[in-house]
Amino acid sequence: MAVCRYHAMALSPAAVVCASSSSSSVAFPRLQTLRFKSNRRASMSARFSVFASSRSLEALIFDCDGVILESEDLHRQAYNDAFAHFNVRSPPSLSSSLTWSPEFYDVFQNQVGGGKPKMRWYFKEHGWPTSTIFDSPPETDDDRAKLIDTLQDWKTERYKEIIKSGTVEPRPGVLRLMDEARTAGKKLAVCSAATKSSVVLCLENLIGIERFQGLDCFLAGDDVKEKKPDPLIYITAAKKLGVSEKDCLVIEDSVIGLQAATKAGMSCVITYTSSTSDQDFKDAIEVYSDLSKVRFQDLESLLQSVVAAG
Repeated sequence: MAVCRYHAMALSPAAVVCASSSSSSVAFPRLQTLRFKSNRRASMSARFSVFASSRSLEALIFDCDGVILESEDLHRQAYNDAFAHFNVRSPPSLSSSLTWSPEFYDVFQNQVGGGKPKMRWYFKEHGWPTSTIFDSPPETDDDRAKLIDTLQDWKTERYKEIIKSGTVEPRPGVLRLMDEARTAGKKLAVCSAATKSSVVLCLENLIGIERFQGLDCFLAGDDVKEKKPDPLIYITAAKKLGVSEKDCLVIEDSVIGLQAATKAGMSCVITYTSSTSDQDFKDAIEVYSDLSKVRFQDLESLLQSVVAAG
């Protein structure tokens, strides 16, 4: 996939994204490459004036879901497998089991967070389903909770099976960037809002045991009281790394993660996915479609340009 670099302030919410080389039911037109204009750089100076001129890249911090792996479509597959396994039909008049399409899920997953809330919202809007769990649509709160709990538990185990299958690969450029940062003697961290068990499973299977155990810091949603966009997870990471926030660079895929990083006083680059491509990334120092052509020295140069802009 080609790297697409643009400044998000130049795009409207309806902006299109770079075409993916993978097969998909959604076709995304290719974006014209846009460069930062000199006046855009000047307008950034106020935003980055808090950073000292001695700023250097000492720690590279990755989010997990959406950055290390494009996980949302895997979650969608797991939901659909659960719906098929239990013959879930919502509305009950459906002739076959419920299927969430990529187009629907890209929007839906950014509107309703969490697996159980997703299903509860959907069934409330489209009709509580028939299934092999309940022959008729559940009417009591207890039965509805049992239905959702059963589906979520099965879906979670299915997601784990998909991750462990060996068919899932990290997003382009991620492993190389990790290795380049390590070779350069920089610190490396992963900070994810997901549960620790889920993140550990992903990291062990996607980046490998050796890289995972070699991280200088690993934090998951269980480790902090406040979740992104609160900056606590990144502030905590900087303390554990023994590095100033201004010398950290975060790689995120969503505006929620971007807000968490910038509130912590860290610079952030975005590598978006199809489900986050139209979000407002104006506070990112750079935006990429993926990291396949991004080198560690490019990120160092980006951080230096922030100082120059100030």
